[in-house]
Amino acid sequence: MINNQPVTYHTLREIYQQPDMWRKTYQMLLSREKEISEFLSEYNGDDVTILFSGAGTSSFIGDILEFILPKYGLYNIKSASTTDITTHPQAFFHKNRKYILVSFARSGNSPESLAAVDIANSICDTNIAHIVITCNENGELAKRAVKRNILLLNLPPETNDLGLAMTSSFSTMLLASILIFDSKNLLNKKEAVNNLYKKAEYFISNYTDQIKKIAAIDFERAIFLGSGELKGIAEECHLKLQELTDGKVICLFDSFLGLRHGPKAAINEKTVLVYLFSEDDKVFQYERDLLVQTNQQVKPIAQIYVSQKKRKAGNVEFDLEMLPESINSTELDVILYVLIGQLLGFNKSIELDLDPDNPSASGKIARVVEGVTIY
Repeated sequence: MINNQPVTYHTLREIYQQPDMWRKTYQMLLSREKEISEFLSEYNGDDVTILFSGAGTSSFIGDILEFILPKYGLYNIKSASTTDITTHPQAFFHKNRKYILVSFARSGNSPESLAAVDIANSICDTNIAHIVITCNENGELAKRAVKRNILLLNLPPETNDLGLAMTSSFSTMLLASILIFDSKNLLNKKEAVNNLYKKAEYFISNYTDQIKKIAAIDFERAIFLGSGELKGIAEECHLKLQELTDGKVICLFDSFLGLRHGPKAAINEKTVLVYLFSEDDKVFQYERDLLVQTNQQVKPIAQIYVSQKKRKAGNVEFDLEMLPESINSTELDVILYVLIGQLLGFNKSIELDLDPDNPSASGKIARVVEGVTIY
């Protein structure tokens, strides 16, 4: 039993285990603080581009980091999926420039993940270093990480999610990457990680039943909205709900401002709108204006607010506040917002009589991608 709920699915257990995985990962990184700092000191610099890469869910981590890491003074960063690197490597690498390729991988066996590393090495030769963040120490990516210019970070084995959908693997790789690029302050992150743990436990304990009620609504579309780093979380949430429902719920994601530029046409009376509200009061003004305008134009079947502050933005069916407010906010809290996509996806899968661990009845998608030939 977890949260007074029988856990008969890998996916649900992997969602619930995330707070514990975050603490475990922090302790692991803390034990390797010196090694991480020395690696970055040797290979990073003003003339180095840090390229974050992965496939599918793993690629969204870089999209989030592009907004978070500038807070640490890191601007020489770029996000690119391994699927894009595999087909268009010259758009990302130049032989006379220096790079750190950060590879995110749950299994470490996806063809494009391996190809991206090989391609980068072939173009850049001695001008490239690698950081491999993986949940599978027995994966091919981890096995290849034996050279001096490679920093291998194997996350707790429990994060190698057994369910089709990436849940604890995603959030733990995201946390690890935020922490290592501020490794000089790693010792001071203990309170932030503990607060993250407490907030996640609060969210799961207080909102699981509400999310079940949302899943029971007869909706056919869902749109997740977020600004800045929360747009990347919206991106992950939209994929979680869509893949866990085997495409029976069609999902989109966008920024609040971006929705007006065409995607708003997808909203109809069978649509759920999920607003991931920013903590930044100035940013929230843009988000509130979009919400007000949307409600004047169309009536979605349900609207969900997810926030860390009490936000007044009009009437709403479901208001999920990641409190208690007494706990300070940090840049790590962005990770919390993914819980709505994960739990909504799991519960909607159950509602549709699917197997959340293997929702793709036709085999269209698989836990490790199949059918890719590298040329």
